[in-house]
Amino acid sequence: MKNLANFFFEVGMLKRTPRTGFQFLGSGAESVAEHSFRTAVIGYTLARLDGAADVGRVLQLCLFHDIPEARTGDLNYVNKKYVKADEKKAVADLARTLPFGEDYREVIEEFSDQESCESQLAHDADQLEMILALKEYKDLGNRNADEWYPFSVKRLKTETARRLAETIWTTDSSRWWFEEDDEWWIKGSR
Repeated sequence: MKNLANFFFEVGMLKRTPRTGFQFLGSGAESVAEHSFRTAVIGYTLARLDGAADVGRVLQLCLFHDIPEARTGDLNYVNKKYVKADEKKAVADLARTLPFGEDYREVIEEFSDQESCESQLAHDADQLEMILALKEYKDLGNRNADEWYPFSVKRLKTETARRLAETIWTTDSSRWWFEEDDEWWIKGSR
């Protein structure tokens, strides 16, 4: 049980592990845990839209894909040009302590290989989460977000994700709660 308690504490580190790419964007901040949560919701949605994908497996891939960053930190694209994290060692070291260690190792490997339908959907969820964040920062005035968007789109694997990315990019991120409810905002009731 102690190994499981340690695992949960390790996963909790992701709440305090910042995603480092936003420093290059010039605005925004998010933890790896925040990113993983929305990635999982997006992955669930993509798997349901796919219809043939194993929804549970996509969720597992999304939830676990960044757990190694509790040990390695989040290396952005600039960091990765110069720093090589030994993610395989981080995964192997954690896997040795877990009763489901082999499954954990296989999940990380499947996500990295991007060969299965489920791993491609999880990968797309990961990229769509970045696209959503970029759109939110763009709508707040960050002029650099437009430059990053095309690179994120090129990483998408599925047509559904590409269509969703286009819709995200043309949707005002702050209107989801405000649209078509003029009467409420005038009178405070319907």
